[in-house]
Amino acid sequence: MLEFRFPDIGEGIAEGVILKWFVDVGQKVKEGDSLFLVETDKVNAEIPSPAGGTILSRHGAVGDTINVGDVVVIISDSAAASQRQPEPTPKEKQMEAVEEENAGVVGMLETSSFVLETSREAKNGASAPSGRKVLATPVARHLARELGVDISQVQGSGPAGRVMKEDIRQAAQIGRPPEEASTVLAPAAMSTATNGTVPTGEERVPLTQLGKAAAKTMALSKQEIPHAAVMGEIDVTELVKFRSEAKELAEQEGVKLTYMALILKAAALTLQEFPIFNATFAADTQEIVLKKQYNIGIAVDTPDGLLVPVIKNANYLGILPLAKQVAELADKARERTLALDEIQGGTFTVTNYGAVGALSGIPVIKHPEAAILGIGTITKKPVVADDDSIVIRHILPLTLAFDHRFIDGGSAGRFMQRLKGLLEQPRLLLLS
Repeated sequence: MLEFRFPDIGEGIAEGVILKWFVDVGQKVKEGDSLFLVETDKVNAEIPSPAGGTILSRHGAVGDTINVGDVVVIISDSAAASQRQPEPTPKEKQMEAVEEENAGVVGMLETSSFVLETSREAKNGASAPSGRKVLATPVARHLARELGVDISQVQGSGPAGRVMKEDIRQAAQIGRPPEEASTVLAPAAMSTATNGTVPTGEERVPLTQLGKAAAKTMALSKQEIPHAAVMGEIDVTELVKFRSEAKELAEQEGVKLTYMALILKAAALTLQEFPIFNATFAADTQEIVLKKQYNIGIAVDTPDGLLVPVIKNANYLGILPLAKQVAELADKARERTLALDEIQGGTFTVTNYGAVGALSGIPVIKHPEAAILGIGTITKKPVVADDDSIVIRHILPLTLAFDHRFIDGGSAGRFMQRLKGLLEQPRLLLLS
């Protein structure tokens, strides 16, 4: 008999909500068969069976939150299963579900909506609307815990009584004494006290699951990887002109051509010439592990923090396919519909802090990768030409941060020079 626990599927995911069961009690499964679909703050993932056998019991109904390490399924081989009667399960009826816009829900929910059992989350006799469990997104549940709100007593305003973030915030204000509410909602008013004194104290804001994952990843990166960086300014006047000319043709193909797609193409070509940047470092064996796939992650700014979806085998893609994938993955990241495999397997990362108005910066390497390329804002600057005349050119600042354990400044400088050559003469992207 095997007690299958909700596994650590990586990326800092600590809990999820069961969206759909693929197996029933008494059903025979093979190793690798999908057991259930789980929704997390990052991805929507099907969890496979670790072994073949018969499902003896399921722990958790659709809509229940499960944590990493919780027993979800008990599996037995055929002999053991024949000695035990399958437990009856309630009949599940489908209903239409609508996601809360920008709620941080991962995955499409059209196959995840069921009439649920009476909630067990209520305390002291209080319960959610009769006949169903509390229906809420993981983000809403996190917010309820952060604000100290009993989610089972919140009347949801969303479809099918789904509890939304605004419902949680409203419940938090209703349950807060007036003076406390004014303290949270209007701190500026308190700072203008009649005696002119500045109020003291502090406010603690719990991290979301995405925030916790980012904090863990950044801390690990800085602890494990000795960062070094090289910076440069690239004249991308020809790149700007090339994009402007190709933009209309791309639109005719249904693709929005962005600078990110062009830079990704240049990065993929450069990585092939300098594979040491497409690697990891095995500290236990003191080996450099060169990756044969060129899977480039793109950091996407979302309302809840950064997500890094990965473009697989970017070196095989042309500029328009790259542009299409960039747009699709960015939309999925913001809508929380990324699949687990779309955020895993990265070998190199590109982050565009210029998109949020930053001129330049020093990015943090995504552990365990060897390097990350930071893109700043393209600006017009006066430049001294070869004939000593002053001309206005489009300048792009770039920063390459790298693992200084096995990459030195010379290699980083040569990487940047090759990247510079490709971006300053963008037609090379089509010829290389």
